[in-house]
Amino acid sequence: MGIAERKNYPQLGEVKGPYVHAVRHGETLYISGLTAFGSDAQKEGIAAQAEAIFHQLNVIARAEGTTLHALLKVTIFVTSLREIDALRAVLYRHFGDHLPASSLVQVSQLFSPDLSIEIEAILALNH
Repeated sequence: MGIAERKNYPQLGEVKGPYVHAVRHGETLYISGLTAFGSDAQKEGIAAQAEAIFHQLNVIARAEGTTLHALLKVTIFVTSLREIDALRAVLYRHFGDHLPASSLVQVSQLFSPDLSIEIEAILALNH
């Protein structure tokens, strides 16, 4: 299967911690948890933050020569379920008819009090 390749994407900015944006192993890309931190959406509601995250996911997918239709799995961490309908609308808009496997987990908080959502993903490459 080969050695895993650690990847950072300059378009997403510098990583500020002990991780990389993604790790490629074979034809699978494991994407670290993404948030709206540092974006205009950071202090907005869950829908705006989710849109900022999907922008980042699209940047990664395009850099890898694919689209979000290649998403295999997403894990979504939210600090509240109050805006779940707004979140679902964003998810359906971006996934279309290519729904990935998904987990939704409510957590007490993320690393910044302004953040209400974090998404990590697994993307198939060369599909």
